[in-house]
Amino acid sequence: MGDSSDSVSVDMETISVAGKEHLVKTGRGYVSVAVFGDQDKPALITYPDLALNYMSCFQGVFYCPEAFSLLLHNFCIYHISPPGHELGAAVMSFDDPVLSVDDLADQIVEVLDYFRLGKVMCMGVTAGAYILTLFAIKYTQRVMGLILVSPLCKAPSWTEWLCNKVMTNLLYFCGMCTLVKELLLLRYFSKEVRGSVEVPESDAVQACRRLLGERQSPNVLRLLEAINERPDITQGLRKLKCRSLIFVGESSPFHSEALHMTSKLDRRFSALVEVQACGSMVTEEQPDAMLIPLEYFLMGFGFYRPSQCNVSPRSPLSPTSISPELFSPESMGLKLKPIKTRFSEEV
Repeated sequence: MGDSSDSVSVDMETISVAGKEHLVKTGRGYVSVAVFGDQDKPALITYPDLALNYMSCFQGVFYCPEAFSLLLHNFCIYHISPPGHELGAAVMSFDDPVLSVDDLADQIVEVLDYFRLGKVMCMGVTAGAYILTLFAIKYTQRVMGLILVSPLCKAPSWTEWLCNKVMTNLLYFCGMCTLVKELLLLRYFSKEVRGSVEVPESDAVQACRRLLGERQSPNVLRLLEAINERPDITQGLRKLKCRSLIFVGESSPFHSEALHMTSKLDRRFSALVEVQACGSMVTEEQPDAMLIPLEYFLMGFGFYRPSQCNVSPRSPLSPTSISPELFSPESMGLKLKPIKTRFSEEV
């Protein structure tokens, strides 16, 4: 590819990006899984937030050239969609089972067994991060590591519970109306990108708004009810021995919950990255901010970025803007410390 200093060269022939949709039958209904990459490689499974799928939740980070080369070079990606959230999903039948968060976590095991996967790396956003964390607590031997974005671990606060109840009623009576979309966008994005009278909303917000319009409201309603009835899994966090990397936007409604979760994890195996001027969905709003922490986290497992790809100066994170603790031997695989990463909005 080009030699420009502000571009990234990726050898596309060495990375398989052809995706294939699989409909996996489980004991709790069908699950759609989009598979990208070479299935002989280690597996990275993803799980999106409420009302989203991999196209609306992970497109930003996987379309970031540097992250693309890092992840696709080392992993085969298995994007798991919550039931009824896959692209082109039909309205779920009343005969389909109503699933709890435990059921959703148990579905993941059946997906892994279907693809004959052993230990996997996990990446989830908010509700998806909760389900993957619950999965890791219940099936510790199946999880290599956790990459969690604005995660949940406690039962809903009264504020969240009430907001979810409002959305539940709106979805039931009005479908995916404008107000539901606005409430979901408040959940996902910071005010900096949601726009105002003077500033238009960002491309990421506009794209997400369009994709939300394609969701089937009864399907979203089912997942929302499960998430709104989730139990507190804080005590279970102490069982986790896999390494964990947590990202959270400082403008996320779940910022304090991510800090609480970090305080309960084993500090020898966990790290926290806070991203300024960012909402919950760091994967879409500021995916470049994930690159260097991800790279050093994965180095602890023996993964690496291919030599054909150099760090782009367009990335808002540079080595000089990262906490020095991230470069310590502990975070290179011996152990990970909680860190706080900040960068200037002007970079």
